[in-house]
Amino acid sequence: MTIPNKKLLVLAGDGIGPEVMYQVRRLIDWFDKRRSVSFDIDEDLIGGCSYEAHGTPLTDETLAKSRAADATLLGAVGGPKWEQLDFNLQPERGLLRLRKELDLFANLRPAIVFDALAEASSLKTELVAGLDIMILRELTGGIYFGEPRGIETLPDGSRRGINTQVYSDSEIRRIAHVGFELAEKRQKRLCSVEKANVMESGVLWREEVTKIHAEHY
Repeated sequence: MTIPNKKLLVLAGDGIGPEVMYQVRRLIDWFDKRRSVSFDIDEDLIGGCSYEAHGTPLTDETLAKSRAADATLLGAVGGPKWEQLDFNLQPERGLLRLRKELDLFANLRPAIVFDALAEASSLKTELVAGLDIMILRELTGGIYFGEPRGIETLPDGSRRGINTQVYSDSEIRRIAHVGFELAEKRQKRLCSVEKANVMESGVLWREEVTKIHAEHY
């Protein structure tokens, strides 16, 4: 039985992105040459380079390619060159659209200190030696996507910027499940971070996470 190659979409992006993705391609080529894992690779643009080529930080065609791929590898987006663009055309909007359209709600950020580098930290060696933390961040709810949002001019001529922090119970539950399942595979410890002391969205977050823990974990 022949196993089909995995389809990868490479979006190198801007700044250091192409440099980082070049090293990623070297790793992919290493696996390909040894035939342990093979990939079908497509490349496209996102961020500032996409704006330069197409007038938008993410085209519908690139989004469709990402939907069809088994995985999308993203380098980086943005830079001083594009900071004066209209807000909706800035490179970061391409990244946010990709997250939202593909429902990429769980961002995993490992923080590991290797023994050989422990003394290089600005923190005390005994505090960081052996550090191994997985930070899980919710990506498609919250203040990045909450409504209403925008900049408005008040009757007295002053201006006000608005961003809304909002989470539904389903958004909280699904990220909590990911967190608990990760914890089961590690040291079975999970720290849920919110602002329940001053924010209603934090109260809901704490209630839902506590409930899921009691019912499932």
